[in-house]
Amino acid sequence: MAPKQGLRELKKARTRAAIQREALRLFTERGYDATTVEQVAQAAEVAHTTVFRYFPTKEDLVITDEADPVFYEALRTQPPELTAIQALRAAIRDVLGAFSEDIATARERTVLILSVPALRGAAFGNYLETMRTVAAILAERTGRGPDDIAVRTLTGAAFGVMLDIMLRWSEDPSLDLPQSLDKALATLDPDH
Repeated sequence: MAPKQGLRELKKARTRAAIQREALRLFTERGYDATTVEQVAQAAEVAHTTVFRYFPTKEDLVITDEADPVFYEALRTQPPELTAIQALRAAIRDVLGAFSEDIATARERTVLILSVPALRGAAFGNYLETMRTVAAILAERTGRGPDDIAVRTLTGAAFGVMLDIMLRWSEDPSLDLPQSLDKALATLDPDH
């Protein structure tokens, strides 16, 4: 029984990836507003109800990614002797290293999000949720509360740095994202 469940989950992951890949392709080729969910479903060779099963909204086709849960786990499992910034940097390196083959797709998504107002709004909500989750993890690591001013300030500063690098990367595809993020976040470490 267990192998069947594994195969089922693998098939779901492949279907989800195919839907998102086709959506990104169509949004890039035709424009976000000019592309319908029905067209995405046809391109991915699934029913439009299947698209909504995996992605509840059209915006989710772009803003949803698999990196956040992986990043949270990487941050939680960093050695306790690392400072909060060192742990953030190490977790980002781990995650970007694992997703390095998808860096072009990630940049394509970033450019699309920044160029479509509906996507910027949806991504901002996702960004805030990610900030809250990271603040909670950093609070756990430091023995403070998630509303502690030091935790909130550090999280806000780190996310400001990350947003700045992402904006620069969307404008300059030659920018080395992992190196730029690491270098910029290092400036927040008091021992830098």
